[in-house]
Amino acid sequence: MKPPAFDYLRAESTQHALEALAHAGEDARVLAGGQSLMAVLNMRLAQPQLLVDISRTHDLNAVRVEDGHLEVSAAATQGNVEWRPSLANEVPLLALAFPHISHFQIRNRGTVCGSIAHADPSAELPLVLTALDGQVVLRSLRRRRVMQATDFFQGMLMTAREPDELVEAVRFPLRQPGARYGFTEFSARHGDFALVACAAIVTDDAIALAVGGVADRPMLERWPRLHGKALTEAINDFSWKLGAQDDAHVSAQYRRHLVRQLGMRAIEEAR
Repeated sequence: MKPPAFDYLRAESTQHALEALAHAGEDARVLAGGQSLMAVLNMRLAQPQLLVDISRTHDLNAVRVEDGHLEVSAAATQGNVEWRPSLANEVPLLALAFPHISHFQIRNRGTVCGSIAHADPSAELPLVLTALDGQVVLRSLRRRRVMQATDFFQGMLMTAREPDELVEAVRFPLRQPGARYGFTEFSARHGDFALVACAAIVTDDAIALAVGGVADRPMLERWPRLHGKALTEAINDFSWKLGAQDDAHVSAQYRRHLVRQLGMRAIEEAR
């Protein structure tokens, strides 16, 4: 299946893109890497009248450390971030997650902001942003606003972005002193979306565990520094809280089992 006809605009600048989005509103879609969008268009799950291509917009292609965050702009590819020599020291959890994301050809083309904007609950980048309590920068001609990840993701492929807004950048908090990180997932094949993915952050006095692939968005739970049976019970309670359901891939029971096993594994890796 192929998409219906649409108009195409190559944005020359951020301002150019924002003007197009303001004019077209809900009839427009932003094209950056296209790794998620083109599949959606081909299946006719979206039928925009206009595609606004920002992939060659120089002022949106940046990856920089600023105000305690690694800020990734809208046109920066996943490869730009993954192959950054300092990434493992800046945002270790992001460095741990990248090898699990699809295949390197996809990461070479797909953008970080595109994955966040698409908001697939099984995708790794929304999970990492949620685990780190990162931020999403939204910009339109009217305003610029910054949202926490937990407020931005609102459901299956649903976000708080307005039709005239561009996900201008996402901000991953830099490594905190004393914090340790773990990431693991289970999928049918390497490169497939995760059936369950877990990201853990452990400090001297707390544990944070984020889970993707179960609820309609990545979910985050925090506990004091638990051990043994208390930690096992906390993860089990979290697995039920996620509201897993049977689907064509696995049963709800098996997904809860994966949350318990992978959640503990990610925490132990972080320890």
